[in-house]
Amino acid sequence: QVQLVESGGGLVQPGGSLRLSCVASGLISRIFALGWYRQAPGKQRELVATISTAGSTKYEDSVKGRFTISRDSAKFTVNLQMNSLRPEDTAVYYCNAAGTYQSGTYVPSGYWGQGTQVTVSS
Repeated sequence: QVQLVESGGGLVQPGGSLRLSCVASGLISRIFALGWYRQAPGKQRELVATISTAGSTKYEDSVKGRFTISRDSAKFTVNLQMNSLRPEDTAVYYCNAAGTYQSGTYVPSGYWGQGTQVTVSS
């Protein structure tokens, strides 16, 4: 049974930083593709960052240069370092593991974490 657990969310002032972690259990391989998504109130869930099994990363335009996705394969963990946070980054952040790629775009699997709230406010 695959389980994903996110952590690291919280309240931060604009310009601040947070580091989210997604720990996976039940996956066969330590190397898995993963996507970080977020959903703000009243909005659709959007893809923020992905990392492929080969280590290639992609970012949604609004977070490029501010967010960094990385893997700690020994710990079955993928992190999302978020710097220079803005109020518009406020959302519940979810991780999705073991998705696939179609035409270079990450397609989520059925494995989702429970989400972690990120609030950026002064």
